[in-house]
Amino acid sequence: MTALPEPAQDTLNIPDSRGLNLFDCDAGLAALLKVYLPPQLFAQWLPTLRQLGGRAGGELDVLALSADKNPPQLLPRTRRGEDLQSIHKHPDFIALERAAYAELGLASMSHCAEPVLPLVKYALTFLFVQAEFGLCCPVSMTDSLTRTLRKYGSPELVARYLPSLASRDFDRLFQGAMFMTEQAAGSDVSRTETRARLENGEWRLFGDKWFCSNPDADLAMVLARPEDAPEGMKGVSLFLLPKLRPDGSRNAYRILRLKDKLGSRSMASGEISLDGATAYLIGEVGRGFQQMADMINMSRLSNGVRAAGLMRRGVNEALYVARHRRAFGRHLIEMPLMQRQLLKMMLPAEQARSMFMQIATLLPKADAGDEAARKCVRILTPLIKFRACRDARRVTGDAMEVRGGVGYIEEWSDARLVRDAHLGSIWEGTSNIVALDIARAVTREQALEPLRHYLAGLLAEADLPAASQRLFETVLQRAVAAIEKVAQERRDDQVRLAGSALYHTATAIFMAWEASRQAPDYRRLALAHLLLQHKLLPRDPLRPEPALEPELLALLANEGPLSKADAMQLLPA
Repeated sequence: MTALPEPAQDTLNIPDSRGLNLFDCDAGLAALLKVYLPPQLFAQWLPTLRQLGGRAGGELDVLALSADKNPPQLLPRTRRGEDLQSIHKHPDFIALERAAYAELGLASMSHCAEPVLPLVKYALTFLFVQAEFGLCCPVSMTDSLTRTLRKYGSPELVARYLPSLASRDFDRLFQGAMFMTEQAAGSDVSRTETRARLENGEWRLFGDKWFCSNPDADLAMVLARPEDAPEGMKGVSLFLLPKLRPDGSRNAYRILRLKDKLGSRSMASGEISLDGATAYLIGEVGRGFQQMADMINMSRLSNGVRAAGLMRRGVNEALYVARHRRAFGRHLIEMPLMQRQLLKMMLPAEQARSMFMQIATLLPKADAGDEAARKCVRILTPLIKFRACRDARRVTGDAMEVRGGVGYIEEWSDARLVRDAHLGSIWEGTSNIVALDIARAVTREQALEPLRHYLAGLLAEADLPAASQRLFETVLQRAVAAIEKVAQERRDDQVRLAGSALYHTATAIFMAWEASRQAPDYRRLALAHLLLQHKLLPRDPLRPEPALEPELLALLANEGPLSKADAMQLLPA
C-alpha cells in the first residue's frame, strides 16, 4: 500500500487521521472479502462497506468520542415524582444507535425476510467497532437474543416479539440484553440464586442480577431457578423478561444503579433487582444454560470480531502515524525497529480477521444441519474469544505507543481503544473460563477431529510449496495431539498453552489457504510462516533472530504485496 500524501506544510509534525476511510486504507479487508464472498455479493455490499469505512473514520468516530465523555445517567423518577425509571442517553450515543440499528440493521439483518450472510454482518461490525465499541455490546445481544428466541421460544412468543426485534424502524424496534451475572455466581452459573415462581399460570422472577449491560432493553434473557428445581446446573432455566407487560405497564424490576466502568463508557451497565417480574419460560425447565449457551457462543463470536476490529483500528492509526511523522530526518515507517513493531501488531490482527471470517463462513452450514461444520464452529468460537481478546489488549497498547505522548491524551482514539479492549477478556467468560471451554469442546462434543479434518482439507486445497506443506502438516499434527492430551487428561493448568497453540496453528493454515486464493500476492503466506516461526516452533530466546532483508521487512511493515519467493524466504529452516 502506498503512503498517503503528506499534509502540506505540517510544521506541527502530529499526523491527524481524522477523516481517514477505514475501509479504503485497509487493502487487506477488501482482498479477503473477495476470497470469502461470491463476486456478486461482494459487489453488492462494496458501496455500503466503503461508505461505512468513511463514516467510521470521521462522523461516527466524533460521535463515539463524545458519547464516551458523556456516559448515560439513571433517572430514578419522573419530574412528577412517578417511580418510573429511565436512562438518559447522550444525543450522540442515540445517533450511533440509529446508525447501527436502523441505518445498517446490524442487529436484525440475520432475522429479516431475506437474511444476510453472517460474514457480511460481521464485516460491517468489524468496521463499525473501529469507531464505537460500547454500542456493539447491545447490538450483539439483540442479535443473539433474537436467534435464541427463534430457536427455543414458543411460536406465540416468536410471533409476538420477532417483528419488533427484526425491525429497522428506530422508533419501533426492540433492543435486547441478557441478565446472567450474580454476585456469588459470576462464571459459575450453577450458583444462580434468582428464583422463578409460577403464580396463576405466570412465571415471576425474584432476585438480583449484578452486571446487566443495556439494562433498559425492551427484552432480556434471564437465568433463574424455579422454586421446586434442584440445586446446581440442572435447576437453572431460561426466561424472557420484557420491560413492559402486555397491558403496557412497567414490569416489576428496578435498575438499582449504573456501573462506573473502565471502558465501554458510552453504554449503560447496571444492577437489576427483580421483584416478581413477569417472564416467559424459554425451552425446557432445567435446561436454561444449555439453551443460553447458543446465545453466549454467538456473543463470544461477536466479541472476537470486535477484538479484531479494535486491533485493526490500532494498526490503521499506527500506520498512519508511522507514514506521516518524521524523526531524525526520516519517516518512522522507514526505521527497521518501527517496522518490526508494526509487524508484531499486524500478525495478531490478521489472525483474528482470518478466524472470524472462517467461522462466519462455517456458521450457515452449521445452522443448515452440517454436523461437522457445527463442531468446527463450536471449538473455533471459544478459540477466537480466548486468544483474540487477549491480543487486542496488547495491540491497542502498542498502537498508542506509536503515537507517543499524544496517544495518551483522551482527545485521540488510542486511550479509548485500550480501555475498551480490556472488556473482551472478561465479558462472556474470562480467559480461564473460555480456555476450559475449548477443552470441553474436545472432550464432550468431540469437535477436535472435525476441525483437524477441516484444516487438513484447507491445506490440501492450498497447493503450497512442498517444504511449506510438510511443515504445516507437522505443526497441525502436534497441535491437535497437544490439546487432545491436555483435554483428555484434564490438565487444566496447561489448557491455555495448548489452546493458544491450536489457535496459532488454525490461523496460520487459514492465512496460507487465503494466500493461495490471492495469488500472485503471497503476503498472507509470509505472515503464516512468521506465525510458525514465532509462535509454534522451538527457538532460543537468547539467540538473535535471523536477519530479514531490509526490502522484505519494509514491504511487510508497509502492507505491500509479496511474491511466493518472498514468502518462502520466511519459511522457518
